[in-house]
Amino acid sequence: MAECEDLLRGLLRIKQPDAKDGLRVNVDTILLAHFVQPKNGEKILELGCAHGAISLILAKRGFAVEGTDIQPHLIALAKENAEYNGLAGPADFYVADLREYKKNWKAQSFDRVVVNPPYGTPESSNISPSKAIASASQGVQCTLDDVLAAAHYVLKNRGHLDIIMRASRTSELFSLLNGYKIQPKTVRFVHPKHDAEASVVLVEAVRAAGRGIRVLQPLFILGEDGKETPQMAENYGI
Repeated sequence: MAECEDLLRGLLRIKQPDAKDGLRVNVDTILLAHFVQPKNGEKILELGCAHGAISLILAKRGFAVEGTDIQPHLIALAKENAEYNGLAGPADFYVADLREYKKNWKAQSFDRVVVNPPYGTPESSNISPSKAIASASQGVQCTLDDVLAAAHYVLKNRGHLDIIMRASRTSELFSLLNGYKIQPKTVRFVHPKHDAEASVVLVEAVRAAGRGIRVLQPLFILGEDGKETPQMAENYGI
């Protein structure tokens, strides 16, 4: 049986799937959770929540979140994690296929959608023999287009989408967002170290918004001394 492990350096403790049963928390999980800045009273949906880490961080910050995933074993783990941390009220988890968004949710029913989608595609990746890993990281059960179609459907006008994506797919992401009339409004590139290219990009986009974009200072995970930067350390707070 999986043991509880620290999340946010002890502010939460969660059980994570075994390596073959799903992706575990990594730095991108922490980055996206910190990047999301909801307003009080917002109705929030996390698509592809896996075992619940991001939703639980948001719930720990005082927000109500619905987390969904297509994989029942991960939703069972997310529910267990919510109970263990006393967050089963604000964090509600259930199984849903985001491709069936019209069946699962009412149109324009959420103020904010949060998603850490698969970074790869079946065409560009050697498919993992683990169905759980292939689903989470290689897009075998949903494409980036599927994710954005669902977000467009469930978001209210002026509703917010928070997403993280591989930096090399930024152009594709922006093109798809514009196609769904979800305008990128705030962008932050993340670099693994001070002299490296960006590895991922964090984007907050708004449905039916006007043009204009704010590009934040880049975030460097490691500084010139090889140690974690103060910018990165801030991501581990509530």
